[in-house]
Amino acid sequence: MDMEEKLAKIGITGKLYRLYLAAVELGEAPVQEVAARAGLPRTTAYDVLGRLEQEELIRIEERNGRRYVVAEDPVGMLQRLELRRQVISDLMPQIRSIYNRAKGKPQIRFYEGAEGIHTVLWNTLTCQSRTLRGILSMHELIETPGLAEMDDYITERVKRGIALKVLRSRDRDVEKIWPSAREQLRELRYAPEGITLGVTQYVYDDKVSIISSKRENYGLIIESDDFARLQLTLFETLWSISIPAAPPALPRKGAGARKQAKGA
Repeated sequence: MDMEEKLAKIGITGKLYRLYLAAVELGEAPVQEVAARAGLPRTTAYDVLGRLEQEELIRIEERNGRRYVVAEDPVGMLQRLELRRQVISDLMPQIRSIYNRAKGKPQIRFYEGAEGIHTVLWNTLTCQSRTLRGILSMHELIETPGLAEMDDYITERVKRGIALKVLRSRDRDVEKIWPSAREQLRELRYAPEGITLGVTQYVYDDKVSIISSKRENYGLIIESDDFARLQLTLFETLWSISIPAAPPALPRKGAGARKQAKGA
């Protein structure tokens, strides 16, 4: 595949390609000279050069009553493409959500293994409402993705200003960590006795994300308005009958530093 075919894949084709190549070959030259080298009338060249300038592939300068075309460093093309890729990547969850609502169809994405669980966990930080509702199975989360990644995730969640309303089962709590904490934007309640929450689930916007145990080792994202509303209703119903967790106890004066629950 030659250069023309490759540049055509990013929209630089036809007259755009001819003028861009002429500008790069000349480096810096009057508009009339660039147009002549591309084999185009000057009037046509002005319109096309305007598009190249918008893409920041060239710039047009006025000098002594004449207009000059100056080719930009081609490295800038790569930098702009990378910036566009990043912007599109950041917007993709929101755009896909709008697209799926317009189509009236749910999207189900299944991810296997530790990398899949990582993907599903961090996707929850795309939450637009700034409130996550989570059912956390501590026993499973400590195994996978593990405490180190969860600490990184929580730090980023707080940095983004995303609050967490979380339900847990006392019989699944294997360590005294992640209590209710205003500075961690976390409100914790425990499910009534006899209710064991053995799978981690987050509800946010129009999504429900599920993280399995290490044994089953998968993550799942379901994008569906109807399903998310159902899970939200079920969550709020269980939340209403659950028991608010007491804040961690403060050390008594003179008693020395007592070990407190970590708030990572």
